[in-house]
Amino acid sequence: MSETLEQNPSRWQRFRERLKNTYRLVIMNDETFEEVGSYQLTLLNVYVALSSVVVIVALIVVSLIAFTPLKKYIPGYGDTVGQEEYAELYREMEDLKKEMEAQALVINARLSTVKDEVETAEEVERRSPAAEADTSEQAPEVSAEEARLRRQVQLGAVGQAARQANEQPQAGSRDVPLEQMYFVAPVRGEISDGFDPGAKHYGIDILAPKNTAVKAALDGYVFLADFTIETGNTIGIQHDNNVVTFYKHNSELLKKAGSFVKAGEAVAIIGNTGVLSTGPHLHFELWHKGRPVDPADYIRW
Repeated sequence: MSETLEQNPSRWQRFRERLKNTYRLVIMNDETFEEVGSYQLTLLNVYVALSSVVVIVALIVVSLIAFTPLKKYIPGYGDTVGQEEYAELYREMEDLKKEMEAQALVINARLSTVKDEVETAEEVERRSPAAEADTSEQAPEVSAEEARLRRQVQLGAVGQAARQANEQPQAGSRDVPLEQMYFVAPVRGEISDGFDPGAKHYGIDILAPKNTAVKAALDGYVFLADFTIETGNTIGIQHDNNVVTFYKHNSELLKKAGSFVKAGEAVAIIGNTGVLSTGPHLHFELWHKGRPVDPADYIRW
């Protein structure tokens, strides 16, 4: 039996034997049959040489793609640096767009405050840049110094009225009474429910047309801009002199926490959100030194 296996070797054994066989490659002149060169080869040497050539070529191709500009022409590889730059430019454009929209809301809110009119969200959207340009040409531009002077004159008038009522604070005190502070009405409308701390109603409810812009009562920083189950979309603003205002049940919030807002700047759109709301209105609260006060005593609605 063993003799038969030795006489009939397997294919693998025959292949290994063929790899060990030695061959001679002779190069001759076709005309004179003169031998130019002679090389001794085996199949194993040929396989190793071909494999080495393939590996070297593959390494060269990969290096060219990875370390030269040729990678830009490979589909799917792309230029990652360029893509990051495009993404950064897109984000900057989106930020500029949001800032322009916010500035448009501020301008419209201030115009409506001066005219004592109610401005809706639809009117803000319908306002075109051309119309704003015409308005700026008709009305003279107010400089920062003139605006500051007008503000001081208004505060002076309020302070004079307060002094007549013998409610002037002591000299050197930074605590300004609410009577001497100028509040902007968040909206113009009818008061449907008044201030009633006994019933835990710490503010007043004002009825106004749908999509009316809600304005900040004073300059300050937004510390709350979120949705709650009871009060819906709610904005909270911290002002000077320990004054805090809340604007509740809004359909949409126009500011985020951390934003600085000016008096009369639109911060939300009136709505009917939250389980405590029974119809479109604004619930406005005014807190002073950690205690709620009646906004109707200090703001003309």
